[in-house]
Amino acid sequence: MGRCPESPSSARAVPDVADWSFGVQSDAETASAALKAASEATRRIIGALRDEGIAKEDLRTEQVSLYPRTTDDGRAVTGYSASSTVHATVRDLGKAGSIVDAAVEAGANQIYGPSLRVSDNRAQYRAAIEAALDDARARAQALAAKAGVTLGGPVAIVESGGGTPGPVYDRGMAQAGGAEVPIEPGVDEIAATLTVTYAIS
Repeated sequence: MGRCPESPSSARAVPDVADWSFGVQSDAETASAALKAASEATRRIIGALRDEGIAKEDLRTEQVSLYPRTTDDGRAVTGYSASSTVHATVRDLGKAGSIVDAAVEAGANQIYGPSLRVSDNRAQYRAAIEAALDDARARAQALAAKAGVTLGGPVAIVESGGGTPGPVYDRGMAQAGGAEVPIEPGVDEIAATLTVTYAIS
C-alpha cells in the first residue's frame, strides 16, 4: 500500500450573509440611570432593525456591561457607563447600508462588522472534497508510474478538516449595500484536505 500526500482543494462561493454588532454606550451620574438609558437605546435599535426586515431569530444580545467612571487618581466615582450590544444577521446584503443607517439613527454609537460568510456552504464543500479526491488520485497515479508499480483502489481516506481560510476579494464583484455603506461580498474559499492511501502492486 502507498500513501498519497495530503491533497488540499477548495471551491469558491460568494458570501450572502453579513453579521453585524450594534452597540450603545450611555453615561449618567448613577448606575441605574446609565443602565436605563442604554436599555432604552437598545430597544430602539432592535425596533429599527426589525423595521428593516431582520427576523427576531436573527437578533441576539451579545453583552451588557456597567462600570463606574472615576477621577484620574481613581479615588472618586464621577458617574457610570453602561453599554449593550446586539448581534444582527443580515441575510439581504443589498439592504446592509440602510440597516446600518437605521441602527445609527436609533442610537447605535458602536458598530462592528460586517463579518461576511456563506449561509450554506455544503455544496461548495462537497465540490472541494471531490476536487481533492481527484487530485489525490492523479498524484498517486503519477507516483505509481514513476515507481513502476500498479495503482489499486483506495484503502483509506482521511479527511483532515476543512474551513474557510478567508475572503478573496474579486475586483469584478458587483457592489452590494447602500450608497452610504457599500458592502463588497468578495469570494470565500471553502477548503477541504484529504489524505488517501491506495493499494499498489
